Amino acid sequence: MISEKIRPHHLERKALLYVRQSSAHQVQHNRESSALQYAMQGRLRALGWSAIEVIDDDLGRSAAGWCPARRFERMVAEVCLGKVGAVCAREVSRFARNSRDWQQLIEMCRVVDTVLIDQETVYAPRQGNDRLLLGLKGSLNEYDSISCASARFSGPPREGAPRRARRRGAGGFREGR
Repeated sequence: MISEKIRPHHLERKALLYVRQSSAHQVQHNRESSALQYAMQGRLRALGWSAIEVIDDDLGRSAAGWCPARRFERMVAEVCLGKVGAVCAREVSRFARNSRDWQQLIEMCRVVDTVLIDQETVYAPRQGNDRLLLGLKGSLNEYDSISCASARFSGPPREGAPRRARRRGAGGFREGR
């Protein structure tokens, strides 16, 4: 179960386990997902880490809100300071809420030589193939998020939609300004 991508200097630094569920409803009603995410501590121990910190500060906060994801910012800051040997989540693409944040995390992990770990793989961002895979996973996650959001808004028009359409005119732009 040990990966050749994990070196002694990674194990000397702590591992961060990132636990994320976007809504209070998910936190309350999707407890199996939470349990599986917290269980990733066992994977980190099996890979050789003894110092593991769980980051779940703003569990249940949606990316749609205006408040920043404090735990993500804290995680990136600790990675930048070189205190972290590994960042772990059940699915690595769930670390960031958008591509910009995801690419920033990958780049910082590359610069300070921090590995990213999920339930299946250990990724070393300094290796070109791993960087490519991480980029693709982030892009696919963002595409999936956008597709889900589009599906929510493409249902039957809600009350008030015709009024907005009249106000905006053809092509969605306001007329007469």
